[in-house]
Amino acid sequence: MWKHYYTVTTTAEALELLAQYRDRARVIAGGTDIIIELERGQRPNLDVLIDITRVSGLDEIQLRGDEIRLGPLVTHNHVVGSDLLVQRALPLAQACWEVGAPQIRNRGTVAGNLITASPANDTIAPLMALGASVILSSLEGERTIPLAQFYTGVRRSVMRPDELLTGITFPALSENERGTFLKLGLRRAQAISVVNAAVVLSFAGDTVAKAAITLGSVAPTIFRAGVAEQALIGKPLTIEGIREAARLAAAATSPIDDVRGTAEYRVEMIRVLVTRVLKALLAKSQAAAFPTEPAMLWGDHQGASASAPEQQIDHTEAEPIVTVINGQPITVPTGQGKTLLRFLREDVGLTGTKEGCAEGECGACTVFLDGAAVMACMVPAPRAHGAAVVTVEGLQADDELHPIQEAFVEAGAVQCGYCTPGFLMAGAKLLEEHPDPTRAQIETSITGNLCRCTGYYKILEAFDAAAKLKRQEVMHEQSS
Repeated sequence: MWKHYYTVTTTAEALELLAQYRDRARVIAGGTDIIIELERGQRPNLDVLIDITRVSGLDEIQLRGDEIRLGPLVTHNHVVGSDLLVQRALPLAQACWEVGAPQIRNRGTVAGNLITASPANDTIAPLMALGASVILSSLEGERTIPLAQFYTGVRRSVMRPDELLTGITFPALSENERGTFLKLGLRRAQAISVVNAAVVLSFAGDTVAKAAITLGSVAPTIFRAGVAEQALIGKPLTIEGIREAARLAAAATSPIDDVRGTAEYRVEMIRVLVTRVLKALLAKSQAAAFPTEPAMLWGDHQGASASAPEQQIDHTEAEPIVTVINGQPITVPTGQGKTLLRFLREDVGLTGTKEGCAEGECGACTVFLDGAAVMACMVPAPRAHGAAVVTVEGLQADDELHPIQEAFVEAGAVQCGYCTPGFLMAGAKLLEEHPDPTRAQIETSITGNLCRCTGYYKILEAFDAAAKLKRQEVMHEQSS
């Protein structure tokens, strides 16, 4: 799928490669969009990938005075798991929680979501409402662009081919500010927005002093509902004012018909969503539905980047992939131009990891990469170099099945079996994080896994049974 795949150790190396290859190159951070586009042949002129995932410090979330800064490797799960962002950038945390499923949130970055520049992307609207800017770096230096000026159309921005997004900055919400985000999709998870809305209000006493209402998936770029904002400013927030602002927001947009919804439906849903978010801010209940102990499936390292190699690597056919799979060191001379899924199946011979969709929808290819659950179909194989990978074949220990495997057998949760490896991997990681999971945590953990035979009841039953087995194991270990 590519001619050159570089693993860099510094941002300077990445910038030098971007300057050299320009339009031929793209940066790999999460890669959840670019890998699919390459698989589909949508990037015929792209043959160089620059992997920055090992560069130290790029996944930091910092508070500098009253300004928050996100590094380019901050993932959606990093945001969800950050107390700082939940407290002082709630709309962004809510939007990140709505992105994909745990496996996607462990890889996909907020920076990548912004760069893709789709008006349906979930994080753009809240960041624009928060007044965010992006920092773009090249060999020529840095420039800071307000996010409201970053986009020029659908999937288009002012970013140059030689630039790297090195930071996202925005003011942290203060005590007199409240904000929230709401999304409408066609299903509860793994859904692209039909419409999404973010609102941030500043108050002077009971009066709205400033307002930002941003709407996604209703225009070629994120839409700022300025008329609706003005209708709120200078007045107390009331039910009557909310209704009028929602009406004005809906009336100001001209969305299109597409496979997810008609223009007429979108207009009505804008009114509904803006009403709901404003009512939540009025009631100060904007954080009520946000999970307190979410199922992250990101392991002991909590999604932290792996250590960088000693020097930059060009993963050509002459450079073998040296990795650890299921606890065993292995050197593989082939597979440098494949996804991790195809590498595991075709070059390593571990066929337990299945290919169901090859676009991050079904979860049959779930594996652990450096401790975090990911979709192997969306990870380049060279990312396994110097990393640790666990597949479904590695769940059992000393010929004894993992509790989740035992429970699937006993509960009759194995149907055709094709999706089962992905469910097992999600379950094993969930039990590692939450030995006694709630039903909500169980359901969240498998939002990225589809069973085409239906029958999720037995799968949920198996998760409950596995938790009991896991508790028994822990009690046995403690007593012995």
